[in-house]
Amino acid sequence: MCLSNFLPCAKAISVLLYPYAEVILHDLTSGKIAAIYNNFSKRKVGEDSLIQDLDKAAKLPDVFPLYPKTNWDGKNIKSVTATLRNDAGDPIGLMCINLEISKWEEMYQFLGQWIGKIDLQHQQKALFKNDWKEKINYYVSQYLKTHGFTLRSLNKEKKQALILALQHEGAFRAKNAATYIGEVLDLSRATIYNYLKNNAGH
Repeated sequence: MCLSNFLPCAKAISVLLYPYAEVILHDLTSGKIAAIYNNFSKRKVGEDSLIQDLDKAAKLPDVFPLYPKTNWDGKNIKSVTATLRNDAGDPIGLMCINLEISKWEEMYQFLGQWIGKIDLQHQQKALFKNDWKEKINYYVSQYLKTHGFTLRSLNKEKKQALILALQHEGAFRAKNAATYIGEVLDLSRATIYNYLKNNAGH
């Protein structure tokens, strides 16, 4: 069994839970994203999975515990990951299901009890330890909350201030970080580099 055999299952999950669920297949052999269904995280097929190197891959659990994430737009996501195996039982991929729960968080209390708080003791820190996009998403979300902004309310000056704050946090050390941040803030790479260049001159 190869990774492509799991594509219909991944697509079916995304169709059933549309528009709230995104399903991503990670190829453990190449370390790349093999497929994305209902893409709302702005990730791309073929880019690095940003998954920490997994030792003793054969001992990976069939299903990892739930873990929280923050999307690029600040919305909360509840995620779960399943290990995909070939006929010999060897891990060949990971299926990540990202469920956007912000709408449900606004509903009645009994639905909030169903969503619940995720046990951070079981958060899979090692799995996405190197996911710099998740770190950028979280920082942007906290920055907006602290300043009482939203992405839509950011004007040129506010975007520039956010970019400089991201630079201070070391966000641009990651490869292609400028491209990703530009997608989140609806800015070109050239504009971002101009902001950084102008600040360096002060």
